[in-house]
Amino acid sequence: MPAKSKVQQKAAGAALAAKRGQTPKSRLKGASKEMVETMSERQLAEFASTKRKGKPARVSH
Repeated sequence: MPAKSKVQQKAAGAALAAKRGQTPKSRLKGASKEMVETMSERQLAEFASTKRKGKPARVSH
């Protein structure tokens, strides 16, 4: 499942870095903080690898 916005893709990248131990979890904020707890590393990698070109900055719920 690809990310639907640039913000979602960036949050997934931050959560993935924390899950892999490259960044401390204490530095996460907002959605990335929740993503690291609820998503697997594979799911985060899929979201983070989504190309940003053509994606809206944000998507309303």
